[in-house]
Amino acid sequence: MIPHPSVAQETTIPILTENNALVLRAGKNGDLGVIFLGRKLSNAAEYDEVPGMFRQGDDYTNSLNAAYTPSGARNLLEPAITVTHSDGNNSLDLRYVSHRFTKVDENVSLLSVELKDPVYHFDVTLFYKSYYREDVIEQWSEIRHREKGNVLLQKYASANLYLKGDRYWLKQYHGDWAREMQPEESQLTHGIKTIDSKLGTRANLFQSSSFMISLGTPATEDEGAVFYGSLEYSGNFRVDLELDYLNNLRIIAGINNYASAYTLKPGESFVTPVFLYTFSDKGKGVASRQLQRWARTYKLVDGNGDRQVLLNNWEATYFDFNETRLAELIKDSKKLGADLFLLDDGWFGNKYPRNDDRAGLGDWQENKIKLPNGISSLVREAQNTGVKFGIWIEPEMVNPKSEFYEKHPGWVVKQPARAEHYFRNQLVLDLSNPEVQDFVFGVVDHLFTENPTLAYIKWDCNAVIYNAYSTHLRNQSHFYIEYVRGLYRVLERIRLKYPKVPMMLCSGGGGRVDYAALKYFTEFWPSDNTDPAERIFIQWEYSYFYPAVSSSNHVTDWGKQPVKFRTDVAMMGKLGFDIVVSKLSENDLRFCQEAISNYKSLKDIIWHGDQYRLVSPWESEFASLMYINPERTRGVIFNYLVSSRYGSGSKLPVKLKGLDPARKYRIREINLYPGISSLIEGEKSYSGDFLMKVGFNPQVNSGRTSVVLQFEEVL
Repeated sequence: MIPHPSVAQETTIPILTENNALVLRAGKNGDLGVIFLGRKLSNAAEYDEVPGMFRQGDDYTNSLNAAYTPSGARNLLEPAITVTHSDGNNSLDLRYVSHRFTKVDENVSLLSVELKDPVYHFDVTLFYKSYYREDVIEQWSEIRHREKGNVLLQKYASANLYLKGDRYWLKQYHGDWAREMQPEESQLTHGIKTIDSKLGTRANLFQSSSFMISLGTPATEDEGAVFYGSLEYSGNFRVDLELDYLNNLRIIAGINNYASAYTLKPGESFVTPVFLYTFSDKGKGVASRQLQRWARTYKLVDGNGDRQVLLNNWEATYFDFNETRLAELIKDSKKLGADLFLLDDGWFGNKYPRNDDRAGLGDWQENKIKLPNGISSLVREAQNTGVKFGIWIEPEMVNPKSEFYEKHPGWVVKQPARAEHYFRNQLVLDLSNPEVQDFVFGVVDHLFTENPTLAYIKWDCNAVIYNAYSTHLRNQSHFYIEYVRGLYRVLERIRLKYPKVPMMLCSGGGGRVDYAALKYFTEFWPSDNTDPAERIFIQWEYSYFYPAVSSSNHVTDWGKQPVKFRTDVAMMGKLGFDIVVSKLSENDLRFCQEAISNYKSLKDIIWHGDQYRLVSPWESEFASLMYINPERTRGVIFNYLVSSRYGSGSKLPVKLKGLDPARKYRIREINLYPGISSLIEGEKSYSGDFLMKVGFNPQVNSGRTSVVLQFEEVL
């Protein structure tokens, strides 16, 4: 029998950020609970007065508000952790032992809380990493044991949180290819609501692991209490939202334990992925700006740095190109005003040339017919033209019709006794296998070794996992976890050797958008749907969780809107083009060139400024969104017509946000199409107070479907 861990008195553990608090309390019997999550108190000493929610005498009587709920002992609700001990027992009890605060730097603190089972040699450490200025907390757990045999982890959440309110509203996201980030908001009812993925890769394709919960009533942009949550993980995830019989909301988030019971050996540690969250009692806008600032500073590669405007060849050529055609497109990049030319799919494969998506994937040698002088000649062509060169790869996948598949059939994820089942004519490589990890790293490393000035990688991932099985693994229950670990090992190696190279995270669109993956990438591809009318909505919803600098938005030929509308929409993030420059009219080309020039003068504000959503496309005939620099002296407002009904448009002034009320601002229209005059009186100035209380009408209508306004302080 292990001595029962106990504490002499109740221990209150507040985790404080600039505006918020998460408060834990250990009872005298060692039960650890969440007693407060919300706007922090003015007097930190008063957290000792916050009542424990479920007490009888001096002890907690159950685990409704447990900080990490175990199963099989005194808990009767959805657990955060479920285990089978080495002796076959399924019960677990976790008691507080100690905690420790570590100051990482002036802004970041780390709390670790040790929990132990009083009967078994089984320990869990809860970690809470808090970012003071950004009001963000990252939470994860580390599980270990010293039992005589193996322990089977049946469930192993990253976080177990607790909210107290009278009603709760969940905003979640569903989708599919070209329909990413479709929002749904509904009131949570008693019982369990689960958001999860079992796809293995492209885990966010059908459901997003990002969500928000409003307390009391649905939060608006500027009002209401709202909790944002997002799991930093690129594989199968699971979020349980349990509303119990006393109206407490319990949030349990982590890896999906579907087909993934994990055997933990004595002395080993299992570290869960990070669950990220923030809270705002001033609406969704504040919460999103908190997350965006945090992401730029702490997650994205070079999140506060520069990006490149690119021209992609995909919609100009698809798979049909040669060196001469690409050289013309490289020159078009310079003509357009882009910084970089990106060569997309179709440049590789010889025995099975990549002329469509049915062959060649996995054979990463230049196609000798299309590119007889190799990638290096294109890189030199780009250098001589005055632009940089980037390239598309999909190194995690393989076509059955490929030399790679013929040589390494055991490196592919598939059941040995079942028929192969394809997703987009391809299979997934087994990244749990170190040899496969070496191969995938080698694809990237070879490109850079042969072409040291290569300046950009577009990393695609188009398939999900069917018939999950690894010839490398003895324990198939570890497969989904080891696949993701293998992916991260590859990306870690790439970033160690090439720390600053820009890389786009693409997954047949937005199928893999999470902050664990984005730790290795400079940006992500929100959707293959580049119709600007659709992208307004898609980009709008992504902006709640991800900053503009991370969102790759391209001008393409999708949709029926004029090039001005398409360009204006793409400028809301990291701008790129995927058009046939040679087919642009003289005025269209001139507009694009001038728009790129305007964009480059404003990009620092768009990428690194504060974003304010002014008018929602879901609630109005038009959409309006603004960015402002930290000094509150310059900004830009994007306005778009989203309804084609007669008379639609901006009939009333739009109230701006985030300005200095005492300053004067001048507003003028930019991105005007050649020959078109603005309806905006550009020399008039307004106080920030006026613009925030009365507003400014961008005059969006059927004749002015997109209006971009630049404002700056009048000195």
